[in-house]
Amino acid sequence: MKRIYFLMLAAILFCGSFQSIAQDNEITLYFSEEEMPNLIKCLPGPPDTIGTDFGNDIMRYMWGKEQRNNAERAAWVFRDAVWNYDSLFAVFSVPFGLEITKEGTPEIYKFLINSLSTVDQTRVKPKAYYHRKRPFERFNEHMLTRYEEAELSGEGSYPSGHSQRGYGAALLLSEINPDNADTIMARGYMYGESRVIAGAHWQSDVDASRLCAAIGVARLHTSAAFLKQLDKARSEYERLTGKMSYTDDCSQFVNLAEAVPDAILEIRYYSTYNFVGTRVDGYLEPVALLTKQAADSLRAVSDDLKALGYRIKIYDTYRPQMGVDHFVRWAADIPDTTMRAYFYPDLDKSVLFDQEYIMEKSGHTRGSTVDLTLFDMAAEKEVDMGGTFDWFGPESHPDFCGNPETGEYTGDNSASPTGRSITKEQFNNRMILRNAMLRHGFKTLDSEWWHFTLKNEPFPDTYFTFPVKTLH
Repeated sequence: MKRIYFLMLAAILFCGSFQSIAQDNEITLYFSEEEMPNLIKCLPGPPDTIGTDFGNDIMRYMWGKEQRNNAERAAWVFRDAVWNYDSLFAVFSVPFGLEITKEGTPEIYKFLINSLSTVDQTRVKPKAYYHRKRPFERFNEHMLTRYEEAELSGEGSYPSGHSQRGYGAALLLSEINPDNADTIMARGYMYGESRVIAGAHWQSDVDASRLCAAIGVARLHTSAAFLKQLDKARSEYERLTGKMSYTDDCSQFVNLAEAVPDAILEIRYYSTYNFVGTRVDGYLEPVALLTKQAADSLRAVSDDLKALGYRIKIYDTYRPQMGVDHFVRWAADIPDTTMRAYFYPDLDKSVLFDQEYIMEKSGHTRGSTVDLTLFDMAAEKEVDMGGTFDWFGPESHPDFCGNPETGEYTGDNSASPTGRSITKEQFNNRMILRNAMLRHGFKTLDSEWWHFTLKNEPFPDTYFTFPVKTLH
């Protein structure tokens, strides 16, 4: 009866409704296979068959066969054997604390799909290079998951693709929900053990795969796109689980006009000259508010730039959640294109969500983000940055026509859909602002030259709701 139960369970899981990710989802790799670490160079080879390490592999294989007698553990082996992402995410839904689906958690799903697909590439070379014989083949015995035998026979065993993927998922999910990291990682460890119990892999295959996953995930952290998607996944998790903190407590904020008296204020969302075309909800007065920490750092920026003949001009600082909600409602009202000619002439309004110009959450709402430009005191006018604040398009990117990391102007305007360009002087003006902000603890946004957030912001998980008005 046990054997029949296991075979039925395997058939349900393997032949069920799960479809190929490659068919159903767009996958964006953060790095190509060539850009990822070469695991042949990172890992030692598998144990020699006459060494003590291989003796441990044999002992663990025998241990795995004993575990098959435990019906509950054997059922998990069948579940863990299913080779697709949807099944993998279902496995982790309980320890993660949230069901992971394409429809219900789109940002988390996208984060995992793209990340794991990138890391998955790394196992191909070592599997082909070592071409290690699997345990069930060496002992000429059946696996617990017999339906896998035909597919796995003759395929390299080292490292374990299942184990690498499972442990990688655990590492990634632990970054989204660190409070459950111990439980998530324990399930990731168990996922690898299932491959030993199945007879698909040696213990050393699984051990190496955990290292492979860690190497791959470490590489992902050097991708700006990966880090951006991680932030989205965290925000989605916090919103869906009610862990996102909202408050109307303004006690840790200051009036920027008092904290940075040299700053010039032009609060665009209090006016009608903005992409919405009306005053934005929550802006009751044309004032700028920031956390004390961000204001202190901005004061240092102002002092530096003043010595160079500039003042800073502020377009926006703290933005209440009701203002962000106003943006979202406006973006959904497709016919309202009053200000298109001024801010997004090259885009159809319907793409603003997809291209992330409008989002349901903003760093501004956490109180340590500022939108600003330079004002030339001698010329008594704004410095020419080669583009207006809140222009939706690649022309606003810090790397447009140059490399912001080196400060080199290249003139490459290929990203512009209409061939717009900026001059070397305009690019250099952007760099003056950027460098001053970076010197004093701010970080950039890769889509807006005017947008900066304090790196060590005091409220990274708190979204404030009080309106913009003078603090007393």
